[in-house]
Amino acid sequence: MAAAATCAFFPTGNPPSDSGAKSSGNLGGGSVPGSIDARGLNNVKKPAFGSLQAKANAQAPPKVNGTKVGVMDGFKTDDEVISSHHPRTFINQLPDWSMLLAAITTIFLAAEKQWMMLDWKPKRPDMLVDPFGLGKIVEDGFIFRQNFSIRSYEIGADRTASIETMMNHLQETALNHVKSAGLMHGGFGSTPEMSKRNLIWVVTKMQVVLDRYPTWGDVVQVDTWVAASGKNGMRRDWLIRDSTTGDVLMRASSQWVMMNKETRRLSKIPDEARAEIEGYFVDSPPVIDDDSRKLPKLDETTADYTRTGLTPRWSDLDVNQHVNNVKYIGWILESAPMQILEGCELAAMTLEYRRECRRDSVLQSLTSVLDKEVGGDLTNFGHVECQHVLRLENGGEVVKGRTEWRPKLINGIGSLGGFPA
Repeated sequence: MAAAATCAFFPTGNPPSDSGAKSSGNLGGGSVPGSIDARGLNNVKKPAFGSLQAKANAQAPPKVNGTKVGVMDGFKTDDEVISSHHPRTFINQLPDWSMLLAAITTIFLAAEKQWMMLDWKPKRPDMLVDPFGLGKIVEDGFIFRQNFSIRSYEIGADRTASIETMMNHLQETALNHVKSAGLMHGGFGSTPEMSKRNLIWVVTKMQVVLDRYPTWGDVVQVDTWVAASGKNGMRRDWLIRDSTTGDVLMRASSQWVMMNKETRRLSKIPDEARAEIEGYFVDSPPVIDDDSRKLPKLDETTADYTRTGLTPRWSDLDVNQHVNNVKYIGWILESAPMQILEGCELAAMTLEYRRECRRDSVLQSLTSVLDKEVGGDLTNFGHVECQHVLRLENGGEVVKGRTEWRPKLINGIGSLGGFPA
């Protein structure tokens, strides 16, 4: 703004217009001089150095020691300029008011634009939901709550959020819960006492039930809390709702134990570490009944589908230098038949983690379809149950799992979870 006003009081060396009235007449219907730059200021050129020098020469005294001194060609004194147009008056000595008023108009337009942006109201109330916040602790400090907006790169071919996306939201809220409680001290969710003893949390079992998948643009609300599980374990539960309707979308329950980061062996919970976390335990049953069904052994002879040569990438490792547990889900589904992946959606899942996977591991994914009445044709099926094993090439089991699938809704017609759509 200061630059525009300066240009108005010190105009460039262009000769003035034939009439001051005509120059002022451009304010009513003429365009604003110059162009508006990115900052909303009038882009009026400042006087060049040569213009200032020319004016200085024009004001030089006409005589030196009684001798008349000539003026450089192409320049005239102030008296010559005034006499060539109009008689010298008070008005002719004033600055070019049209440029000053144009600068003031530009300033007011920029200010009006800023006020319009501040006063802007969204058409949808969820358009200004902050999905980047770290959430907050609610329910007397026992439950952590965080919102997530489903991004375009988090949906799959059926235009709904992938199971990996939903599982990543679970993990993110768990870590932010520990951080908000002031217990984060290195590692993934390690407390100060755990860090002193090189202890980290590892998941041993995960159960998930999905009622409905969110779509692109939906905002989901994730609640999580922790509870005791035996003498040396911890249970963490999650509840995911649609933030607009409050409908439950997903429930999840998990079992966690401590492992020594150096020896990679399971460890008991030290009394000092237990004292840090037990104040946050909730005395409540899990959101999902424990699936205690034993998962049968699966190998090349009993598996219906096999996928080999699966190797972790550097980006699959977490800060504890082992493969993130969400990555296992993608590998398990690598061996699922395409007919199920295309015609069904995952309704429930139970995973048992047996050992960790490192960067140099090579894995095999095995899947068996349990619904024998389906036979070899998977194009006309209803609900399907599958068993999975993710193992190392030497035969060591990494993850064992069970998945349940239901038909996808096509054009809003079909069934969902056994009930009419």
